[in-house]
Amino acid sequence: RPVMEFGARRAQGPDAATYGARAAVIGGCASTSNVLAGQLFQLPVAGTMAHAWVQSFNDELTAFRSWAKVYPDSASLLVDTYDVLKSGIPNAITVFKELQAAGHQPVGIRIDSGDIAQLATAARQLLDQAGFPNAKITASNSLDEGVISSLLEQGAPLDNFGVGDKLITSGSAPVLSGVYKMATLTENGRWQPKIKLSNSRSKITLPGKKQTYRLFHPHSKTAFADVITLADEELTAPLTVTNVDPLSTFSQLTLTDFVAQPLQVPVVSKDAQPVETDVLAIQERTQKQLAQLPAATKRLVNPDAYPVYLSPKLAALQQELMKEHQQ
Repeated sequence: RPVMEFGARRAQGPDAATYGARAAVIGGCASTSNVLAGQLFQLPVAGTMAHAWVQSFNDELTAFRSWAKVYPDSASLLVDTYDVLKSGIPNAITVFKELQAAGHQPVGIRIDSGDIAQLATAARQLLDQAGFPNAKITASNSLDEGVISSLLEQGAPLDNFGVGDKLITSGSAPVLSGVYKMATLTENGRWQPKIKLSNSRSKITLPGKKQTYRLFHPHSKTAFADVITLADEELTAPLTVTNVDPLSTFSQLTLTDFVAQPLQVPVVSKDAQPVETDVLAIQERTQKQLAQLPAATKRLVNPDAYPVYLSPKLAALQQELMKEHQQ
């Protein structure tokens, strides 16, 4: 089901709101309510009314009619300003019938509070009984992947989700746990590999210029591992790789049957390829890349770890430099 990015007012500033909307669409959101981001990056724009719109009129029905007059072919009405079942949906149905009589097709409703699963079920029944089985029901209100998964497991008849604060602020991962470390340096016209050591295994860096390959079984579209190599290294079977797990010791594995797909391309060099800037094209590529990963690695609960290995030459170079600097 489509997820709409609703986070502009929750973001840490205008730039975060705008570029966050871009990132959300790249990540898979169908649209954004941020019209500036839509204009700057040619993103699909979608949304509904605000509670303030409804409150600005003497009554809810007048507010709905005024909105429908402005947006007769894209009227999605917010039905929880006062009471979803007693006034919101009945008033929405009244306006939908008026739109239909005038030759327009209403879009649907949005519920932004209360027991979403229960209210959506009741709303679906009322809309169907009134002759609007195609009217969409959108849910919002502090949603995240866990809440959405729960709503779907409960069988809530929801068609769209509007996600704001938990998306735009990256609530589950507020800090990017990644850093840039020097891996190679030109000395006397030659590239020299560099390494940073640490008492924490996870912070020991990988030296040298590198490439990353995604590995597939022959005749399969699903990847089973990635291998990080030195840039000038060629992968041929059989290949003995090193599995690096920060929580355990080094272990080796021999791979005998695979197809390798390089992932890295230069973007800042004289040989750099043109960089795709169209956001929807980037989104499409992202979805294709995600589709390559095993389903078990994408579970919300207890996902499998996706293996990442080091090539023989890279593992040997890392060990060589570690010994050199530990002497």
